[in-house]
Amino acid sequence: MQTLNKNEIKNIMKEMSEGFQSGNHKITLPPPSFVDMNAEILEYVKNKSITVSFPVKTNQTNPMGFMQGGYIAAAFDNAFGPLSYLVAKKPVTTIDMNVQYIRGVANDQTVIVTASIEARGHTTIHMIGEMKTEKGKLLATATTNLLILRVLSGGQKDE
Repeated sequence: MQTLNKNEIKNIMKEMSEGFQSGNHKITLPPPSFVDMNAEILEYVKNKSITVSFPVKTNQTNPMGFMQGGYIAAAFDNAFGPLSYLVAKKPVTTIDMNVQYIRGVANDQTVIVTASIEARGHTTIHMIGEMKTEKGKLLATATTNLLILRVLSGGQKDE
């Protein structure tokens, strides 16, 4: 297993982003939602998994002061997405995503999301994910299926 450091990951993302800047379908890596959540890639095990940290911010909480479910789902999506691009080396779109909420996610902490490849075919990828506290307590799990898009010359998708 090859684990890449943060600079190697950043260089791969930059190279991929530059590779998809022609035609009608430009991509931004990392995506604005990743940046907005102050996400940070902690580890990438090549073609296997990615681990991303997310600080829980007050504006992400529900009326009870816990991280709102949509933000928990967004954290998973912001781990699944970069892993899918790193593995497929092509644009990918989500088919479905299911989140299981295990316990409340308290404000003013950092959560760690690990996304792993469970199966990969020619056109789809299946992933699983876990969200934990920094001390390793399980907060939520998720699964997703993603479609690997065919890219034609000029960066256009085959729709």
